[in-house]
Amino acid sequence: MFGVADGLVTNVSLILGFAGANAGPSAVRLAGVAGLIAGAFSMASGEWTSMSAQRELLERELAMEKHEITHRPEGERRELVGIYENRGVDPTVARTLADEMMRTPELALETHAREELGINPAALGRPLQAAVWSFVTFGLGALIPLIPWFVGRGTGAVVASVALSAAAALAVGAALAAFTRRSWWRASARQLAMTALPAAVTYGVGAAVGISVH
Repeated sequence: MFGVADGLVTNVSLILGFAGANAGPSAVRLAGVAGLIAGAFSMASGEWTSMSAQRELLERELAMEKHEITHRPEGERRELVGIYENRGVDPTVARTLADEMMRTPELALETHAREELGINPAALGRPLQAAVWSFVTFGLGALIPLIPWFVGRGTGAVVASVALSAAAALAVGAALAAFTRRSWWRASARQLAMTALPAAVTYGVGAAVGISVH
């Protein structure tokens, strides 16, 4: 949903900026396609970099924890006991749990990762998957306001682009509300406003500049 929203806001603003400048339909289409491709690659590369850095950081933390478990097992056992006791577990039970977890190195590492670091060693993130999904969702959102310009031109294409973008913004807001269990109309109205404002600003800037591109 976030990728779709980003693509929608970015490209409807770009398209209306060119349309406001009274550019020809071919120029608007070119701007929209270029915005879609450039934005999708930008989102994908940013997601790849972010997720890769996060994964590498977590792997480093796990490597350090594994080293401590191997070379300082007693200290790590006491850490587990302290964690369990701080959660209200009886001291005797806490020691028993810690002893059990420390018996197997793999289980000890997983337990410390979850309890001490707050991470799941089996779910450190997948950079490629995140990049692909970012590319696809941004591209989908960016395509919506561009569709009318493949079949129309002028005021009709502008109106159709605005209408499709508004409908998509409302749908994105409603979808997000379904996940957050919040008011769908509030979420939809907020998303519509966040889409309409930059689009209106760029259209106004384009109209003020008044450059025709043919």
